[in-house]
Amino acid sequence: MRVNSLKLLIACCLTSNITTSSVMANINTVQIAESAASTSCMEWTPVGVCLWLKCGVSCKVVTSVKVRHYIPETVVSSYADTGSNPWQEVSPMSLPLPGAEGGGGMIKTTAGRDNKAKLKNADVIGHPSGVMYQAASGVGYTCESATQPFYPYFLSTLDTIGWRFGLPELVYPEALVPGLREVGTMASGNMWGNIYPRQGTLVQADDFKSAAVTAQRAADITTRKGQAHVYTPIVASERDGYWPPSDPVTENTDSNHKWQQLYPEQENSCGVFPDREMTTRSSSDGYVFALWRPYRCCKKVGQTFLGSIGN
Repeated sequence: MRVNSLKLLIACCLTSNITTSSVMANINTVQIAESAASTSCMEWTPVGVCLWLKCGVSCKVVTSVKVRHYIPETVVSSYADTGSNPWQEVSPMSLPLPGAEGGGGMIKTTAGRDNKAKLKNADVIGHPSGVMYQAASGVGYTCESATQPFYPYFLSTLDTIGWRFGLPELVYPEALVPGLREVGTMASGNMWGNIYPRQGTLVQADDFKSAAVTAQRAADITTRKGQAHVYTPIVASERDGYWPPSDPVTENTDSNHKWQQLYPEQENSCGVFPDREMTTRSSSDGYVFALWRPYRCCKKVGQTFLGSIGN
């Protein structure tokens, strides 16, 4: 389901008048944009050659370099209190709405263990560096992102039934059968949580791991079409010389995505949950991650695309 008009209106209003009025914010747009300079996360690699037919007075075959690299498509925030997205400028996008107030809810036992379900909100917003990638794509050595900067692809406050109550996914086979769609595995002794039902509630003693699984769920939703949630899918189509991610985000593999922690501690490297030692806990129970996904492309240097050689 989509709410494109409402989301686009929100995004336009906010990005046309970015302020620093939110005292609850912890990271800003400039810091997030700077994080996209990570060459470690980008992994730029030439992987082949594209062939084009260029015609003028006569026709000839010309070539351009085919490259592969990751792009920070979106910024995924996972936080406890509704309306307190740690990303300063977009925090007003997800203010409390009727039926989507509050958050948190972790209850400690007398022994001090967090063993009750906790609700986290999640927002998936277009990464602000998308403009830079789009401009650089004209040179031919980087690919254009499939997302629009600051566009709200998913706001959990608008997805009340799915995010707050887990309906209808509570009865999906992935939610009922142990071992299906989990971040990590029980066999390895490193299982952070289940993907389904893709809602904001999770029983996890470690707050960072709870935030990570919540972010994974939000990414899982937005990179697929036709899901039972209120969102805008991030699914791009191939065109001559341009190959966006062909697979949706799937846990436990870096073949279709990587995560970069931005808050509470900004990292210059990327990894996949739960294989990294990312355990920095936020004092505000709010976390921000950049979602990087793999693209392949080559510069258009002729009128007709003949094909490509290489991966």
